[in-house]
Amino acid sequence: MTEEKDPPVKKSSGWRDSILFTLGGIVVAVLVHMFVMQSFYIPSGSMENTLLINDRVAVNKLAYVFGDVERGDIVVFKGWDGEDTIKRVIGVGGDTVKCCDAKRRITVNGTPLDEENVYLYPDVYPSKQRFEVKVPPGRVWLMGDHRNNSRDSREYIDDPYKGTISEDDLVGRAFVRYWPFSRFGLLSRPETFSKVH
Repeated sequence: MTEEKDPPVKKSSGWRDSILFTLGGIVVAVLVHMFVMQSFYIPSGSMENTLLINDRVAVNKLAYVFGDVERGDIVVFKGWDGEDTIKRVIGVGGDTVKCCDAKRRITVNGTPLDEENVYLYPDVYPSKQRFEVKVPPGRVWLMGDHRNNSRDSREYIDDPYKGTISEDDLVGRAFVRYWPFSRFGLLSRPETFSKVH
C-alpha cells in the first residue's frame, strides 16, 4: 500500500510581499500627510528666535478638528497671499487686541501679555504700530515673534477682515520643532495667555 503525500505548499514570493508592504507603507504615509500630520519648513525670520530659518516643525492637522484654536498656539495657515505661513495666535474670535498699554505691552481683552524674555525676539517692542482690533467670530489675529521682521495681521489691518484669518484657513498647530536635532523641542502655549479671559 502506497502512502499518499500532501501536496507541496507553495511558498509565497518574497518579492511580492516586499512590494505589497512598501506600497501599503506609502499609502499610509500619504494618508497621514493628507489628514493627520505635516512637516513644515521655516522659510523666514518672522518667528525668531522661537523658530529659525531652515528649522522644521511637525504640524498636527487634526488639532482644530477635535479642539478649539487657543491664544498662544503657533499655527500654519493659508496666508494673505495664499501661501502656507506660520505665526502665533494672539487673539481669537470675540477678543479685542490692542497695542499698547503704558508699558508698551499688547493687551488682549484688557489683559497685558508678558511676551519679553518668553518668546518675543530680544530687544524689540511688541509692536511699533498702534492698533485696536475686535477679532470677528471664527477668525484669529496672528503675529510673528520677531515683530520687526514679520508681515502679520498688522500689515493687513485695513482689509475687510481687519487683518484676521479665518479658522477654516488654519492647516494645523505646530507642536514640535524636530530639525535640526540640536534644536529639538516642544512648542507649547506660553503661560501669559492663560491670564486672558
